[in-house]
Amino acid sequence: MNRIDQRFAALKEQGRTALIPYITAGDPAPAHTAGLMHALVEAGADIIELGVPFSDPMADGPVIQKACERALRHHTRLTDVFEMVREFRRGDAETPVVLMGYLNPIERFGYERFAEQAAAAGVDGVLAVDMPPEEADELAPLFKAQGLQSIFLVAPTTSRARAATICDHGEGYLYYVSLKGVTGAASLDVEAVGRQLDGLRELTQLPLCVGFGIRDGASAAAVGRVADGVIVGSALVSRIAEHAEQPERIPDALKRVLGEMRQALDA
Repeated sequence: MNRIDQRFAALKEQGRTALIPYITAGDPAPAHTAGLMHALVEAGADIIELGVPFSDPMADGPVIQKACERALRHHTRLTDVFEMVREFRRGDAETPVVLMGYLNPIERFGYERFAEQAAAAGVDGVLAVDMPPEEADELAPLFKAQGLQSIFLVAPTTSRARAATICDHGEGYLYYVSLKGVTGAASLDVEAVGRQLDGLRELTQLPLCVGFGIRDGASAAAVGRVADGVIVGSALVSRIAEHAEQPERIPDALKRVLGEMRQALDA
């Protein structure tokens, strides 16, 4: 069984909500990423989404755009991202890791080569923001052959018919985008999110995880009451930016933010 499925099964048995932090690989520099991943686990992360830096992250707001820029200044490539995951796996064989990013770097790397090297490094799932299931016919079977799960997005504007298609193709968990806009946006309407998740539960047994707009313990707890998982990115990446010149301070800064969310969810 894939580590993602194992983790959600354990969380369901415990009656707990998944906490899924996102950071960008190579930010503020490649040497720090594996250590930051361990810090996230220490603070209560159940799954880690590791962003693959890309020059045109169209779904992301300024905070994660700048994180990609910082990583790319160090020439962070997919091979480097795989090495970061391998380094993390030397100390953690259990926490699921999902690579999140855009299709262009995967296409340039080569689909089959990407799937093989991602799996060998210890990756469990892949979420390519701009790869809808209708266009995944070539890539998804290669992922499946390597034991990688294909994770897809659903937005507030997604029609029910298309949501059903996405649910049919999805694995691991479904990433529900809580609002119209980019990462780091505000105006989170938890009641509206809850109604949308109720509709999705009629279509799938996949865990439903909510991202975009989660910024503190209160918003995490509110979303955790209606979702199976809470995804947080910009609130963490902004702390990395604040301490980019003093990276030794970043682990504790991330632990404070994520630890507050973990406590709020568990309460």
